[in-house]
Amino acid sequence: MFKDFSEIQVGDSESISKKITESDVRRFVEMTGDDNPLHVDAAYAESTAFKDIVVHGMLGASYISTVIGTRLPGTGALWVSQNFDFLLPVRLGDELSISCTVLKKFERERLLELETKIVNQHQQTVLTGTGKVKVLSPSLPKEITEEKSDLRVAVVTGGSGGIGKAISLRLAKDGFAVVIAYRGRVDRANSVVKEIHSNKGKAIAVCADISTKEGVELLHKAAAKEFGGVSVLVNNASSAINPKPFELMDWEDIQNQLNTQLKGSFLLCQSCIPKMIDRGWGRIVNITSQVVEGEPTPSWTSYAIAKASLAKFSSYLAADLGSNGITVNCVSPGMSETGLIGSISEKVQLMIARQTPTRRLTKPEDVAAAVAYLVSSEASQVTGQTILVNGGIVTS
Repeated sequence: MFKDFSEIQVGDSESISKKITESDVRRFVEMTGDDNPLHVDAAYAESTAFKDIVVHGMLGASYISTVIGTRLPGTGALWVSQNFDFLLPVRLGDELSISCTVLKKFERERLLELETKIVNQHQQTVLTGTGKVKVLSPSLPKEITEEKSDLRVAVVTGGSGGIGKAISLRLAKDGFAVVIAYRGRVDRANSVVKEIHSNKGKAIAVCADISTKEGVELLHKAAAKEFGGVSVLVNNASSAINPKPFELMDWEDIQNQLNTQLKGSFLLCQSCIPKMIDRGWGRIVNITSQVVEGEPTPSWTSYAIAKASLAKFSSYLAADLGSNGITVNCVSPGMSETGLIGSISEKVQLMIARQTPTRRLTKPEDVAAAVAYLVSSEASQVTGQTILVNGGIVTS
């Protein structure tokens, strides 16, 4: 166990007692090679002003390391600097009290400045000093595996049609209770819920406008009431592409896309992340698009801006949340067999399929498989990444 740095307070003090013996001196000589006769030869020491053996100063000081490593701060401590003043000699048979006291804390660096002191049995101070100690943190903080997580609840926005439906069905098959967020077609949402129930899965459908705080609060409360919370968030909701040449565009076209793609994802993350942090486990997957990585598609400007913003938001969020056991990744589909490509002619769809190395368009189930991997325990070390699911027509 590593010491909780926040629990250490200025003024905290710990000490140990040690009686110095001849065997201690012998072991110190064997370890260091310091066989100065002042420390080991009584006849020589008697001929000096000290008149008796003087114990190595660093032998006494070494017990400060014992206090640091076992008492204050204890396990996970790294002694990084020290200044000593040796005030009196230590003799064989002396009983020493070795203590460390916290003088200052440096939160960002996780450093402690300590006062160090050694006092003998006559209450004489034989050594004083100050030092700095770094309090290490675990290399994998708050890691909780999927098997240890008792909350397997996924919110899928836009979860009733196309890619969202495939993701909802796949996560339900993998044992997640699924909260299907939709805004329009209640019949489609209810149909997905019915299909999940028929396969012995758990699901509810919630109508919510995720571009508003009220809609997000409604969605999150429904998930908490029905299933106890949210451990997986899949931001898949998307407005229709609505292609327009620039001269016909209004800012409202871009804003509408940003409201759904970016603002909705932002608000949902704000709502779900605090409890994920408390549990030390969470998965966020944002569905972006090939338009971010591929060649620009004329007239798709507003859609591409929103998807690119979502992708960049994801990478920064991953950097912020990684130490909390939360991963954030993107899945970037190529042209997929969904209603979003309804405005693209069949001829163009066939041409793109022929140009794709796999010779077909992406299926919603292909995207769902990538999401299923990213929310699993096997992907605990994958964060800040984008999985391209496009048949190889665009490569990273």
